[in-house]
Amino acid sequence: MAFPERFSNLPEYAFPRLRKLLDLHPPGGPVVHMTIGEPRHPFPAWVGDVIADSLEGIGCYPANDGTPELQTAIAAWIARRYGVNVSADRQILPLNGTREGLFNACLALCPETKRGKQPIVLMPNPFYQVYAVAALAVGAEPVYVPATAATGDLPDYASLPPALLNRVSAAYICSPANPQGAVASRAYWQQLIALAEQYDFQIFADECYSEIYRSTPPVGALEVATEMGANPERVVIFHSLSKRSNLPGLRAGFVAGGPGSIARMKQLRAYAGAPMPLPLQRVAQAVWADEAHVQENRRLYGEKYLVADEVFAPINSYLGPEAGFFLWLPVEDGEEAALKAWRETGVRVLPGAYLSKETEQGNPGRGYIRVAMVAPIDEMRPALIDLRNCIYG
Repeated sequence: MAFPERFSNLPEYAFPRLRKLLDLHPPGGPVVHMTIGEPRHPFPAWVGDVIADSLEGIGCYPANDGTPELQTAIAAWIARRYGVNVSADRQILPLNGTREGLFNACLALCPETKRGKQPIVLMPNPFYQVYAVAALAVGAEPVYVPATAATGDLPDYASLPPALLNRVSAAYICSPANPQGAVASRAYWQQLIALAEQYDFQIFADECYSEIYRSTPPVGALEVATEMGANPERVVIFHSLSKRSNLPGLRAGFVAGGPGSIARMKQLRAYAGAPMPLPLQRVAQAVWADEAHVQENRRLYGEKYLVADEVFAPINSYLGPEAGFFLWLPVEDGEEAALKAWRETGVRVLPGAYLSKETEQGNPGRGYIRVAMVAPIDEMRPALIDLRNCIYG
């Protein structure tokens, strides 16, 4: 069976593409993986105990919408983190990782037409590829909006023409941004939410990196929307335990938003989704309630920020991230730089173009490489030095 035609214009997924670029060549030194954003800091030591104590839950179907205890733990975290009170049972849906929610949001919430025309889904460029696949899956037109140094590494949706904005049904935004580490300010959120109110579209706020930052906690989309008194359905937020708690294999996250939006996403899951196994829901419940391990995780990343700043201080074009755990390093050509680093040092990084879409304005990631600071710091430091000397030396 042929792949649906509407998916034919998608760029090849980044990591198979990277293997084609690098794996025909031997590494030039000990291999250091700095491509995928898979956290390697310790997760809470008591996670295994919670799973063991909850194993009887494997013998029954889990709650489709999440246990009341998990919903309550997430609602309490939102209140602590953002000062926003949400209904645990009506405004929250636990997820098997946020990818599930980011995709299903389009399926559940995007209309078939917008003002009688094909709807548009906005997304930053570079972007997480699930955004584009979700838009195409519902027959919407994905519009890739440059997120470059000129726009503060966040998309300038307000600069789009009214004729286009009139067709927008949803806009994805990632803050802190992957890959650049930029953080949407309160003013940025205010402008975007006002734009969404004016043109009647929803904001899908991917905030998975919200708990990894240098000093100031990033402001949240739901926080600002509540302050503004916006339509409760205007903003849908997505969070995860993968980065916050170093639990990427747990596949645990949540989506929160207006009661109408969450009801539609719950209805879709009832027919086409799968709830989290009960032992994993019990773990997620405990992890959302604990902040000590998050503070320690943030401390470890803080040390890595300082190492990166020190290593790349001689490079005038270097700009350290505000948040997240990626370096977005400027180079002449990302593919050439990644191949050179692999062949000469064994350090494995990702060309920025593999995270971006070629448009009429070009590919905004072509002159960058993305470097994931997930390796232990004693492994990361020499790898960054090798990378600096190889590419900038």
